[in-house]
Amino acid sequence: MSEQAIRLTQYSHGAGCGCKISPKVLETILHSEQAKFVDPNLLVGNETSDDAAVYDLGNGTSIVSTTDFFMPIVDNPFDFGRIAATNAISDIFAMGGKPIMAIAILGWPINTLAPEIARDVVEGGRFACQQAGIALAGGHSIDAPEPIFGLAVTGVVPTERIKKNSTAQAGCKLYLTKPLGIGVLTTAEKKSLLKPEHQGLATETMCQMNLAGAAFAAIDGVKAMTDVTGFGLLGHLSEVCRGAGVQAQLRYADIPKLPGVEEYIAAGAVPGGTGRNFASYGHLMGEMPTAWRDLLCDPQTSGGLLLAVTPEAEAEVQVAAAEFGIKLAAIGELVTARGGRPMIEIR
Repeated sequence: MSEQAIRLTQYSHGAGCGCKISPKVLETILHSEQAKFVDPNLLVGNETSDDAAVYDLGNGTSIVSTTDFFMPIVDNPFDFGRIAATNAISDIFAMGGKPIMAIAILGWPINTLAPEIARDVVEGGRFACQQAGIALAGGHSIDAPEPIFGLAVTGVVPTERIKKNSTAQAGCKLYLTKPLGIGVLTTAEKKSLLKPEHQGLATETMCQMNLAGAAFAAIDGVKAMTDVTGFGLLGHLSEVCRGAGVQAQLRYADIPKLPGVEEYIAAGAVPGGTGRNFASYGHLMGEMPTAWRDLLCDPQTSGGLLLAVTPEAEAEVQVAAAEFGIKLAAIGELVTARGGRPMIEIR
């Protein structure tokens, strides 16, 4: 079979961040009876569902460490590598850090797909690393039944600038730097529903590097930051709310959406991960139309940054966003938690 005829998405049972194990199942996997190892220098572990681990070096600088990998969400090998790498690097930006190097993770069905295709995947990853200003410094590969690619990324952050879920505050406005609907559009393409004018939109969005994260981290009024990926906007927002002990109110009309996404949802282009996300987080939400749920629980791959910003810092955040060509509008706000109300309300 020629390299041009290969459709990578046919060789995997899942796609992108939609491959994630559901939060409910993951909770079971991570449960441990062992005594927790306590290291006072580990500033961020897995307790608050943050994007990366952070370790204090004791000199005002902390190391940020993350890994992310998945199966193909697009057919083009170079684009797959680029998207997977962009998605992994984003976790460093989401913590307020600056990436400094990456190593690759590759699983490849060597008896099914030619090594030249894997080379193109790695080349896409290397291209994304160069965009982020870092080297792809090495990696590890295995013979696997399905293609898998991603990175382990190391970064640094001034310790005082770490952005954690638990540091969000009531009164903060919420901003999202990329439109939702990546899972919907990629599903529409698989179902041959995608219109010509929407071809490539999802890929273009996934390839956009969240470089603005470091600029946002320098703003004191940005109290929390996370990237919206496989658990959807509502899943990742609930992690912020849970970590900080607050609730959220969203305005559906103000949430950025990819063109055509609501039409494709109505046509049934809803990925399987949407239902898994709702099963895990639906009990935390207020009432909403099914179509809203299908967008807000849509698993994103290499999604945007979700910011919690104090009202005093909104103008400064807008200036920083504009420097990266990002147009921002508040999509809601965080409020004081009150008993008897959903963690997240949408109107």
